[in-house]
Amino acid sequence: MSGVLTDLVDDVQRERLVRRFGCKARNWLSGLPALVDELADDWKLTVTGPAPHGRTSVVMFVRRADGTAAVLKVGPDPALLATEACTLGLWEATGRVPAVWEVDKRRGGLLLEAIEPGEHVADMDPAPALEEVAALIRDLHTARLPEHKVSRLHPLQSRVNFLYDLWEHRRAEGRAADLVPAVLLHHGHARARALTANEDNVVALHGDLHPHNVLNGGPRRGLVAIDPRACLGDAAVDAVEWVLWQAGSREEVDRRISVLAPAIGSSPARLLGWCRAAAP
Repeated sequence: MSGVLTDLVDDVQRERLVRRFGCKARNWLSGLPALVDELADDWKLTVTGPAPHGRTSVVMFVRRADGTAAVLKVGPDPALLATEACTLGLWEATGRVPAVWEVDKRRGGLLLEAIEPGEHVADMDPAPALEEVAALIRDLHTARLPEHKVSRLHPLQSRVNFLYDLWEHRRAEGRAADLVPAVLLHHGHARARALTANEDNVVALHGDLHPHNVLNGGPRRGLVAIDPRACLGDAAVDAVEWVLWQAGSREEVDRRISVLAPAIGSSPARLLGWCRAAAP
């Protein structure tokens, strides 16, 4: 597996994991070949190649014993993957997230349905119409979820505080320190806190819905969301990235808001407010 590991984890991904988890990630990476071997043996998998990674895990394409394509995720924080499995289970009946086939809460492993054709929206040309994105968000937000499970989700305020703390750390430690003044980020955080203090249309949010976390599921299935960081809060939050992504003008921002806001039950002013908080 050591030779395969070289193909699965490049220097960029190593740096991502170390930046996110510190020295713990270096120790975890040294044991990764054995971990993958163990999970592959337990779940009867054959590793077929690398898959696009996130910032918290190593992801690979695999095949099950019956030949079914699947995705194996492993990461230094087993609790994070266990939470992801539970969250995906909330929305599995909608078909808008991958099915969860196996979970190892102790070792930090997750086996997921492979979405086909599976390219990320960020890589699609042309990109999906905003109406398709709105339909994805609406299906996630309006799904009938067990109340006792929804009540366990963290409030959006916790997610907001985590993200702005993370962004400030990356700003201060990276090249952005010379380009983005700290006060700008602080203003954005203040706006976001004000919005969470007076939330509108509270739903179970995906929490990290952007073009790199949505896959092409083909004409029958449509768009499929991955890597949720679910929380309970304002519906407009899941649309912010879709308003700002590659928008070249204020007119384009307003056009996207005019399509997305009514489709997900939010007001244009509310969605614009969240966009201003995210991009102060």
